[in-house]
Amino acid sequence: MPVQSVPLASVTIGPQSWRDDTMHSIRRAEHLVRQTHAGRPGSISRARSCSATALTPRRTDTIEVVGGGDTHDALCKNKVRPQNTGTMFPYATTTTFVVPFPPPCFREQCAEASVGVAREYMRRVREMEGEIRRQAGRVAHECIKLERERGLLERMLRSLRCETLINKKSVEGRTIRPATTETGRDGADHLLECEKRELTELKQELESTLRSTLAQLQTLGQCSRQLLDCASERARVLELLPHTGSGSLSAGGRGTPSQGLIKLPEPIGPFTPECKQVLESSTLAVNQSQLLRENIRQMIGNAIARQKAAHRTVNDALVKKIAETVTLKQNLTTMSAATRQAIFRKQRQLNCIRHSHDRALGPEYSGDILSREKLNRPIVKVYHRHPGTQLPEAAHLIQGSSVLRHCLLSSEEELSRLQGTCLQLVANLHGKRAAEQVDSAVVRLRRQLVDRRAMPTFLQQGLY
Repeated sequence: MPVQSVPLASVTIGPQSWRDDTMHSIRRAEHLVRQTHAGRPGSISRARSCSATALTPRRTDTIEVVGGGDTHDALCKNKVRPQNTGTMFPYATTTTFVVPFPPPCFREQCAEASVGVAREYMRRVREMEGEIRRQAGRVAHECIKLERERGLLERMLRSLRCETLINKKSVEGRTIRPATTETGRDGADHLLECEKRELTELKQELESTLRSTLAQLQTLGQCSRQLLDCASERARVLELLPHTGSGSLSAGGRGTPSQGLIKLPEPIGPFTPECKQVLESSTLAVNQSQLLRENIRQMIGNAIARQKAAHRTVNDALVKKIAETVTLKQNLTTMSAATRQAIFRKQRQLNCIRHSHDRALGPEYSGDILSREKLNRPIVKVYHRHPGTQLPEAAHLIQGSSVLRHCLLSSEEELSRLQGTCLQLVANLHGKRAAEQVDSAVVRLRRQLVDRRAMPTFLQQGLY
């Protein structure tokens, strides 16, 4: 109970100074007692309302005192774990009452507050470390995809080199055609040059894309190393945490980012500016890699389409040239046969004309002339006994011999022209046959030397 002063009697016996000194001492003692009880809220409340009340602070970071018991006991029994570093010293915080000194369990409270702060920090660091490792996993997965695209680019470049070699061998193969009639430039030669230019242009484009791919792979590798280094640096404070809690946050995890991660970087917090920079740079690199992969697929598709179009165009031109050569060869064969037939016919006619001319001239020796062929045979002599009876036999023989000689000369000239034409046809026929064989060999070469292994399986359809 609080100390209260007792009123004196109305009748005073002692001196006034004596009484005043005593009252002054009493009031000073009462004042000191009141000051002593000022730190005990239960006593103060009983002094004010003479009833037990509970003082409960409204802040979550203050100490709760219930009932009118001892303040120290209440502090020890009702321990509150602080949520931040500001609650590590509860006696110094603003509460509904004033605690003049720390309670006996102050060391335990400070230790638990420190453990709580460290545990919360480690939890957030583990979340950030898991997010960084998930990002590293995405970067590694993107590296694998981009590496696959780089392999396709290299295989496509090998295919283009093989196609360029085929084009070169095709041009060289067509140079062994007969030099007289079949070495003139035609549409197939022009298409071979166009194919060479097309392949060279495709090769340059793909090589440029391959250089960009290699540079992007280096960027992704650097981002992956930075992410792993950053994750290792973050994991330095996670040695005391159980490994089972961070198993799903390993480098292979591909989960979604945690919703509770700190978004604003703090120099001394779980999410440092270095982590933010590494995450942003890796995200940018992954986005660029995805765009590059789409571009590579489009370029490979366009390159294969252009390569196959050029290859088909040249093959079709060569096949058409072979068909034209075969048609001309057939016409040459038919005409050369007709020419040989005309030569044989003209030869027989020439033999007949020569025989007639020889018969018209008669034998070279006069002794070989038959009696019925002589101009002075008896019947002619008898006929010439009358005047004006001249026979035209001699004039006819001379005229016939002249006509036969002219026919003989003209037939020999025609036979000579027919033989020359026949030889020309035969030579042209041999040239066409050789040209057909050369073009056929070139087409077979182009179809056999196509490196189908240099292309992916899903890109090999429709090559011819």
